[in-house]
Amino acid sequence: MNRIGSKLGALTLAVAGSAWVWAGKPSLPFKPSPVPGGVAVVAVGGKDSAPKVTYHGEPVLTRRSGGGWVAMVGIPLSANPGQDAVEVDGRPVSFAVKPKRYPEQRVQLKNQRLVTPNEEDEARIAKEQLLMGPAWKAWPEGLAASLNLRQPTPGSLTASFGMRRIFNGVPRSPHSGLDIRAPQGQAVRAPAAGVVVLTGDFFYSGNAVFLAHGEGVVSLLCHLSKITVKEGQKVQAGDLLGEVGMTGRATGPHLHWSLSLNNARVDPRLFL
Repeated sequence: MNRIGSKLGALTLAVAGSAWVWAGKPSLPFKPSPVPGGVAVVAVGGKDSAPKVTYHGEPVLTRRSGGGWVAMVGIPLSANPGQDAVEVDGRPVSFAVKPKRYPEQRVQLKNQRLVTPNEEDEARIAKEQLLMGPAWKAWPEGLAASLNLRQPTPGSLTASFGMRRIFNGVPRSPHSGLDIRAPQGQAVRAPAAGVVVLTGDFFYSGNAVFLAHGEGVVSLLCHLSKITVKEGQKVQAGDLLGEVGMTGRATGPHLHWSLSLNNARVDPRLFL
């Protein structure tokens, strides 16, 4: 945790052309979808400077729109449909979360430990979750997020995001990323500019790279066969991060891509 915080504190990145300003009605670089696992666009007022916007205690990305500001709110898969709200300079501003039902996915794994970890595995998983927590919240100073994202590796996109997963007959948490079918060893590239805030070999994710794009926008690329970047490294869109593999909990070679806004995992397909 400390190594992430210390590296982010020293970064003063600026990416030319990465910030966008809207005049009048927003022309969005992504597809709004105010559902669990989607993104809501909420008008939050303000004038010269951006208001402070939080959602469930997490800071939210804002952009100017006409004479005011709008917030791009990542909605977690665990959200309930109905009225919700962001906090804008301490006052609630409500928005509606629409219902969405995701399909079910049944997976058979040969390694039962990846379904029901033993005591040693559970200790490792808990330690890894503590390490990953700050990476999901990364907000590198001076780095403006671009939401014009590239697919990080060629291949067909699955409909896996949000699927209610059942491994060897045991229900598990919904799938919080997008799977891309790709051959072993194929290049995995940065979907947008950013800074590498964490790399490692994790129990479920295998070889993984956390890439912070700025303002709470974070990508996780995992199951890699090889990692070619280091923590603290600055990258541009299209730079090599690693190669496709099947490390961690995977039944075959593919790339898992998770995208997070304000510490909520959202469907990357909205940004492609």
